[in-house]
Amino acid sequence: MNLKRMITGVLSTVLIASCFAGCGSSSNGNSGKNADEQKETAVNITEATFNETADDAEAETESSETRTIIDHTGAEVTLPKEMHRIVISSILPLPSVYCLFRGSAEDIIGIHPSSMAAAKNSYLINVFPELANADTSFVENGEVNVEQLLTLDPDVVFYSAANTEERALYDNAGIPAVGFSTTIADYDCVETYAAWIKLFGEIYGESETANEIIADGRKTAEEIKAVTDKIPADERPNVLILFSYDDGVIKAGGSDFFAKYWIETAGGNNVAAALKGSAEVNMEQIYEWDPDIILITNFSSHLPEDLLNNTVEGNDWSSVKAVKEGKVYKYPLGMYRWFPPASDTPLVLKWLAKTIQPELFADMDMDEELRSFYSEHYGVQLTDEDIQKIYNPARAASGKKS
Repeated sequence: MNLKRMITGVLSTVLIASCFAGCGSSSNGNSGKNADEQKETAVNITEATFNETADDAEAETESSETRTIIDHTGAEVTLPKEMHRIVISSILPLPSVYCLFRGSAEDIIGIHPSSMAAAKNSYLINVFPELANADTSFVENGEVNVEQLLTLDPDVVFYSAANTEERALYDNAGIPAVGFSTTIADYDCVETYAAWIKLFGEIYGESETANEIIADGRKTAEEIKAVTDKIPADERPNVLILFSYDDGVIKAGGSDFFAKYWIETAGGNNVAAALKGSAEVNMEQIYEWDPDIILITNFSSHLPEDLLNNTVEGNDWSSVKAVKEGKVYKYPLGMYRWFPPASDTPLVLKWLAKTIQPELFADMDMDEELRSFYSEHYGVQLTDEDIQKIYNPARAASGKKS
């Protein structure tokens, strides 16, 4: 209203001045008529200019308060530019990527219970202790309870783009929601990570920051692939990723899944390549594959010693080549579980290359890689003890009982 009054005052002054100038300069007999015409014209111009200026001012005010982005579902989402109550629901690694991008967890008020289990057993909670205050009660038995979520009064929810039912809950509740996809880059972990960072850059209007992080990840992938792309298939070790392994159920990481990217990019052959996604397998199948290397993710509570000491009830691992040769490894746990894309994604690729092709990457010092990455991206100096904890995650990090 004050802006409109100011515009009106300025234009009125211009109108009066133009009328005086027009009247004073008339020198013929029709001077009065000309002055009236000039006055009418000036009034019309004033009204049009006022309306246009007022509309522009209103649009500018609206634009300054919101930002519209396109999320990974293709939906147009209008968000408040100032967002201080963030909930990250069904895409478990995203809290770590958010913290990497924003450099803080202060605005996160809710995360999935599984994300919290990982955070409490990872280094994330050390760097961003405020994350421990985030609510997890809005997820019950793996499902979002929208009534409970509404009590948190979120400004926005970040969720898995694959979960259309969850999106419907948010739309019906009138909560702005941004979908992040895990399949946007055909399970290329570095490019998925890049897509998430890019979307955060658009959400917060900080594309330059996003581009710097993305470039760093892509540089790592290029360096690793420059070596591993030259390895013939028959010189690559056969690798099995135990994605999950609890309650006697073994699930291997196949194709159409992150396992394919990790193993092949790091220089191995995926023994489960014929399977899709996270597929259930039995011991007979594993005996047939007889992998050279076994990698256990942090979605399982089992540790390498369980297989190496053959103490898993109901399964005999003693005859498997990887077990006999002591090549069973647990994925580290940095800011999040090192299997899906997360904030440590470039480090995961380096660790895998070093693990799968130790001779080709003999000059890579993973301790120093960790220290450098954490110093640059999180502003922390890792101690030897910190590094050992990252390499040796607790069973509880899986969020499951062994």
